[in-house]
Amino acid sequence: MARTTIRPVVTLRSTAGTGVTYVTRKNRRNDPDRLVLRKYDPVAGEHVEFREQR
Repeated sequence: MARTTIRPVVTLRSTAGTGVTYVTRKNRRNDPDRLVLRKYDPVAGEHVEFREQR
């Protein structure tokens, strides 16, 4: 499958300030704004919001 600029790789950083990151891909056509997902932060030991960093 060819990689395009429509679905770029984005880094999600924890809002808890622990420095934990996740890497994922997103569709720019469906989600033009910054992505915010609630995921598990192993350092904080709980689910927190992860925001897209640029």
